[in-house]
Amino acid sequence: MGVSGDLDIHRAEEVRSTLLRAITEAPPGAEVIVDLLYSSFCDSSGLDALLTARRRAADSGHALRLRAPSHQMVRLLESTDTADLFPMSPAPPAGDPAD
Repeated sequence: MGVSGDLDIHRAEEVRSTLLRAITEAPPGAEVIVDLLYSSFCDSSGLDALLTARRRAADSGHALRLRAPSHQMVRLLESTDTADLFPMSPAPPAGDPAD
């Protein structure tokens, strides 16, 4: 699932709903990837949406991976001691297909 724009109070509920639906529809044991390449800002409501989705994913046997989180998002995760809760990966090199 790709997120573009700010992951803030104005978009958090939409992102949360979309993530929860993606987790529900994912095959058993599948990793759900949140592509953040085109999102540069996340506030506490966006973080709450990600944490809620992570909890639901874990409860249903899935992992929630953050792909290409911005520097600001990584700092937010680190400052809230939540960085270790999410597997993270960089953006794939240009021209490589997304997985």
